[in-house]
Amino acid sequence: MSDSGFHKEHVIGALGLVLLAYGAYQGLVVLPPEKYMGEAGRILYIHVPTAWTAMIVATAACFVAIGSLVRGGDRWDAAVEACVEVSAVTTGMLIIQGAIWAKPTWNTYWDWDPRLTTSAIMMACFAGVIALRAFVDDPRRRASWSAVATIIAYADVPIVYFSVKWWRTLHQSFSNRETVAETMWNVVFIDFAAMLLIVTWLCIQRARLSLATRPVQLDASQAPAASPLVAGGN
Repeated sequence: MSDSGFHKEHVIGALGLVLLAYGAYQGLVVLPPEKYMGEAGRILYIHVPTAWTAMIVATAACFVAIGSLVRGGDRWDAAVEACVEVSAVTTGMLIIQGAIWAKPTWNTYWDWDPRLTTSAIMMACFAGVIALRAFVDDPRRRASWSAVATIIAYADVPIVYFSVKWWRTLHQSFSNRETVAETMWNVVFIDFAAMLLIVTWLCIQRARLSLATRPVQLDASQAPAASPLVAGGN
């Protein structure tokens, strides 16, 4: 894989940034304040898309981890590395945004609410996979161990999603077209599309970087012939 020249995924990233800027302008400037939360409700235009995106990237991490275990190879492992790191970042963003929203609405930045607690566990799990990769030197063990750890970490994602249904929680339940005004819903989906495009670009770029920084591994057909001085030949 060549790392020189223009990569097509840059178009995806640029389009995501344009959509995000448009969505931010609509949510922060054009649309009126939310009926019950006022100005604080504006953060939901990015908070809800971030939540959806974080779960999608985590799901992608789980699938590529399974692919890494089944197929093996540097490309699959690089994809695991990229998705896990982006998942940890987006979950961290989700928690920070939630804290900003919680202060004016709950009068506290943090509460050991089931949704918040399981989200924090989710971020810690994927951060743990990143730490595991940093401590394992052998490439094959690092690939297999981190793939297994990623699949285990993903077990928390459905718990995060259904936490508002399974337990009594301060967090609002699922948003849908019946609970959200049409104009607000449209902007939420614009920002969601923007976030998906941006994280897709990030994952591809991170995987490229991972592959570019790995030692070159030669196939048997590409390996140089053994020197007679070393091999004991004449």
